[in-house]
Amino acid sequence: MWGKQISCVLAILGSACVSACGVSPITSARIETAIASTFANLVHVQVSWLGLPSVPASEFVVKASCRKPGTESTLGNYSGSGEWVCTLRWRGPERQSLRDNYDLFVTPDGCYTATAEGEGLAGPMLKALDGRDVRNLLYAFEGCFDTM
Repeated sequence: MWGKQISCVLAILGSACVSACGVSPITSARIETAIASTFANLVHVQVSWLGLPSVPASEFVVKASCRKPGTESTLGNYSGSGEWVCTLRWRGPERQSLRDNYDLFVTPDGCYTATAEGEGLAGPMLKALDGRDVRNLLYAFEGCFDTM
């Protein structure tokens, strides 16, 4: 009698472990798509806040490359929540190539906080052309992506 109940309990625990340890929906591809899109949207807002001429969407492309520090991946397929590092490559004024690095913290629900590494994007505040202080939207930002 006890043997059958123990077998049943072990089977339930085993299936729970297998389903809990499946492939993570937090992937480098999803993070890269999300941060590139959010960054591009924020650049357009930032440009208008600073009083600079707008950049046509056709001339503005952001490419992101993200990885989990301290983990190995032979194919570049990183996954899981936690700390990530992303490099964004984009074209700035006069089609100048720019590269910025971000530290990300990604939660299991697909939301993240990105903070610029170093001073490549200045600090948290910028001066607009008219002398106003404006928040640097590219210095630190948050976003979410679909994990389904």
